[in-house]
Parts: sequence; structure tokens; C-alpha cells
Amino acid sequence: MAEGETEKEYDTRKAIDELRERFQGLTTALKENSKSPLEASLHFCQEFCQVLVEHAGRWKTDEDPLPLLEVYTVAILSFAKAASCLSSECENVPLLLEKLSLSCAELLLLLPQHVPGALWEEFQSSMKLAHSLLQESGSTQLCLLSVLAQQDGVWSNTTLSSILSDQIPQTEQVREYLELEGATLLNMRIKHLIKVDSVDKAAVLAKMCSEYPGYEGKGNFKQTYLLCICMAKSQEQLMEEVRNDTQKHSSLYAQGYYI
Repeated sequence: MAEGETEKEYDTRKAIDELRERFQGLTTALKENSKSPLEASLHFCQEFCQVLVEHAGRWKTDEDPLPLLEVYTVAILSFAKAASCLSSECENVPLLLEKLSLSCAELLLLLPQHVPGALWEEFQSSMKLAHSLLQESGSTQLCLLSVLAQQDGVWSNTTLSSILSDQIPQTEQVREYLELEGATLLNMRIKHLIKVDSVDKAAVLAKMCSEYPGYEGKGNFKQTYLLCICMAKSQEQLMEEVRNDTQKHSSLYAQGYYI
């Protein structure tokens, strides 16, 4: 046990080291597998999932989220390092990567406001390397996590903070932020805010996204915004939105956009 380290911290570090070794063993077995590339890849994905579930099950999201972040960080980087040996014909590879990315992003949104510096730096460096390795094979599944890893924290972006506090920044700042995050991540943020009863903040963000031309037809932001208004029981605000939509469509009809 390292100096100043608690027994709980020691057990966590030991479990993470064991996880890293088991993933390394799977990668070594994959490289030495005599089966066809497809069969070897299918077997690797199956074993990978079993190891991940076994280790992740040691902690509960609502009680010990930080060790779980370590688990996902190790898992994603380990999978990325093995990616060059996996068959492009194996459908489980992109599916597993996507599931890993979304699950990790969902966990990140639940984390405390300030993640310990060393852990966040490890996440950042691991996602940068993993994203780079996967890009070599044309994979884009880690784009979402790569965006989060570029920031100082999950909720620390100054433009996002301004939007959520209803202090809307300049249009150019908003545009840059929305383009950086993307519709998928913003949708996840909004759903999380609703889940933790921050409906007013979710409404502000959803409205901002619904008015951004680049997200037209993506994310159902308008419907989510109206849902937030309904949840907040602001009947007057809801009716105002309905009137605005009606006026907008009437104007487009008059201009000949609708036949």
C-alpha cells in the first residue's frame, strides 16, 4: 500500500491493475488466435464484455462513480489498442465501441462537478490516444468522448455555463459551442438535466438547440423544449411557443414554401 493511501483506494488501484492485465491478456490471445479473423474477433468481443461486466459490477454508479470512470477509461483504451487486430467484418466491433462510448458519456454526466485532477488527466490522455488509434482504421465511435476530453470538466465549459444560467453569450460563441458538442451529446445533457429535476436549465438548452439551423431535423430539440415547458407547468409560455410556430408556418406558406 502506497504512503497516504487508504485501504479503499488500494483495493481500487489493485482492481484496476488487474483489469488492465486481463484486457492485455485478451489482446495477446487475439493476436495468437489460429481461428479465422472473424471468429477470433467475435470471441474477443464476447470475452471483453464478460471481463468488463465482471469488474464494473464491483461498484455502483450512485455510490462510487469515480472507480467506474477508471474502468471505462482502461476498457476503451485497451479496446482501441486491440482494434488493428480485429476484423472489419465483425459487426460486434463498432457496436461494442458505440456502447462503450455512450455508457462512458452517461457516466461522465453523472460525475461530481470537480473530478480529481489526476483522474481527469488520465481520461483525457487515454481518450486522445484511443481516438487516434481508432481513426487509423476509420472508426469515429469515440468522437463524442474526444469532445468531452478536450474540456476541463464535464460541465465546466464557460459558454454552456452561461446558457444554463440563462445569460446567453454572443451568437458566435453559442454557434462554436453547439458545433463542438454535436446533437448527440447535447441531447444527452438535456435528458440528464431533466432526470435530475433541472427542467428549467434543460428547457433553456433545448430551446437554444432547437433554434440552431445546424441541428434542423436532429435531436427532436423542439419537442423536448415543449415537454420541458409542460413539466414546468408554464401554460402561458407553452401557448406563446405554439403561437410563434403558427405564425412562422403561416409566413412560410405566404412566401410559397408550402404547397
